[in-house]
Amino acid sequence: MPKSAKCLLIGSTETYSGKSATVLGLSHQLQQKELDIAYGKPLGTCFNASGGTVVEEDVQFIVNSLSLPTNRVAATMIALDEVNVQKRLRGEDKNDYRQLLKQQYLQVSQGDLVLLEGPGDLTQGHLFDLSLLQVAEALDAAVLLVARYNSLLSAEALLSAKELVGDRLVGVVINDIPAEQLEIVDTQLCPFLEKQDIPVFATLPQNDLLRSVSVGELVTQLNAEVLCRGDRLDLMVESLAIGAMNVNSAVKYFRKRRNMAVVTGGDRVEIQQAALETSTQCLILTGQLPPPAFILTRAEELEIPILSVDLDTLTTVEIIDRTFGQVRVHEPIKVQCIRQLMNENFDIDRLLSKLDLTPAGRLS
Repeated sequence: MPKSAKCLLIGSTETYSGKSATVLGLSHQLQQKELDIAYGKPLGTCFNASGGTVVEEDVQFIVNSLSLPTNRVAATMIALDEVNVQKRLRGEDKNDYRQLLKQQYLQVSQGDLVLLEGPGDLTQGHLFDLSLLQVAEALDAAVLLVARYNSLLSAEALLSAKELVGDRLVGVVINDIPAEQLEIVDTQLCPFLEKQDIPVFATLPQNDLLRSVSVGELVTQLNAEVLCRGDRLDLMVESLAIGAMNVNSAVKYFRKRRNMAVVTGGDRVEIQQAALETSTQCLILTGQLPPPAFILTRAEELEIPILSVDLDTLTTVEIIDRTFGQVRVHEPIKVQCIRQLMNENFDIDRLLSKLDLTPAGRLS
């Protein structure tokens, strides 16, 4: 009888730490090592209706990126949404998710490793018995934690996580470290964590591209009308600029930025003109005033989309800020970037050794 595959659960200390990106980069490395991997996300958080069926977007994206066959993909157990939470609270949902998890996930694959994407943080999913620790215990999984670097105090969250997860914690990835902090992380934080028996598999530098959002995503979030260059919604926006000052100040301000979205009033033609001649990926016009024809013509020539929103500037900026804070990795250019970052920085051999996995071709 074949031995069931090992499980590695990728969790995080807080939401939007880079879990999906880590799963993408790590799974690519594992495939390069010719390991047979499966994937699943027990607790769904990002659903979309597609062709009459409801799909978990992250699962769909990762399955497609890795070209996984259906017998290497485990079903998502439940969506963490208002409707399901209310059913559980009212006692209408009596499912034993831990039992269902064992039934579905322990049969998913006879491959080498099942990669599981955990909940958003250490407590999410507890209502359904699907928190990080509950999933790890049900499936006897090792845990790899991803932590977004805030300061050296990031050590505290990782120490708390170690106390919670215990010996199941196989190691951590510290993500999104500003360039000027990398040295202190490598010389002070990592040695400290290693002494606490928390192996650090990677310290990943902050990356502007990974923090960026596509113009198309901004169109969706802002419910914007696209006035021109709807064919260039794939452009990536790395920063936000607000054109509310006089034109001379705006020009100086714009020249210091790169790959920006500029939010300005539909009546601020001189600001729009200045933005188009600098590193702008899209113009977002508030106040529902159409720009003059020569602005549209110039934007067409420069391949810069212009969006119009039925919102005030403050609301527009708040929505864009929130979109930056919840960045997804669903663009092909980001996938390439993640793979390169992980290849350069993640110690895959150390992880395989901890999991007691032997890559193909290395069997003695």
